[in-house]
Amino acid sequence: MRKVLFLLLISFFALQSCSVESEVIFHKNNTSTTMVDIDMKDAIVVLKSRIADSSQTKKTGIEDLEKIPKNWTSVYKFNKEIKKLKIEGSDSIKIMKKIFLKSNFDKDEMTGFSLKMDHFSKGDYQSARQLSKNYQLPIDQQAMNSWDGKTLTIDTGELTLNGIKNILTNKEFTSTQAQTSLEYVKMMYKKISTTLRFEKKIKSITGKHDWITKTDDYSLKINYDLSYLFSKENDRKPLLNADEKIIVVTE
Repeated sequence: MRKVLFLLLISFFALQSCSVESEVIFHKNNTSTTMVDIDMKDAIVVLKSRIADSSQTKKTGIEDLEKIPKNWTSVYKFNKEIKKLKIEGSDSIKIMKKIFLKSNFDKDEMTGFSLKMDHFSKGDYQSARQLSKNYQLPIDQQAMNSWDGKTLTIDTGELTLNGIKNILTNKEFTSTQAQTSLEYVKMMYKKISTTLRFEKKIKSITGKHDWITKTDDYSLKINYDLSYLFSKENDRKPLLNADEKIIVVTE
C-alpha cells in the first residue's frame, strides 16, 4: 500500500494546475467522514503530452492512476486484488477496509481521483495517523479536531500543509527531490480548500480566522492561503483574524 499511495500522491504533487477539495462531514454519533477530491484534468493533459515521446512513462505514476477503479473500492481490496500486495496486521487491515478510492471521469477522459475515510471514530483516526507513518495516508488535519457529536474545536495552529510536507520528506525522497516537489506544490496548485459540514444546524461559532467562513447553517469553508503557507515567516503579512481556537456548537 505504501508504494501505491506514494506513487499516487507524487503524481499529483508533480503536476500542474491541480485543485484539492476536501470535505469533512461530522456525524451525530461522534464519527466523521473525510472525502478528498483531486482535480487533475488539465494536469493529466499536460503530462500525457510531455511523455508522448518518452521512455520514462512508468516513472510518472500515471500508470498507477489509470488502474484506480471507477467505483468506490476499499484500499485493502485495491492493494490485494489489483496490486497483488501482501498486507499484514489486523489493525492495518481494519483501517484499510474503511478507506476507499475511485477515479473520476468526464466522458472518457480521466479528471482525477477521490479518497474517502468512511465514518471514522476518534480511535480510527488515531490508528490511521499511526499507519500513516509507514504508509503515507493523506489525512486531512481538520478531521483530527476534537468532535464530540455536538461541539467541534478547531485548532487554527493546524491550518497548515504539513501533511504534504511530511510526505515529501519521506525517506524514499532525496532532499533535492523533496525540495523540488515542494516548489511544484507552491507554484502549481490552483486551490486547496476544506469544507466542514455538520448533520445538525450550527448554533454558535466562537472565534475568528481569516481563512474560515460560514457558508450556510450547516457548513464552514476553509480556503488555504498558499502564498502565506509557503512563504518565510518573516515575509508573511499578519492575518487580521487569527484566534487560536474556533469553537463550533451545533444544535
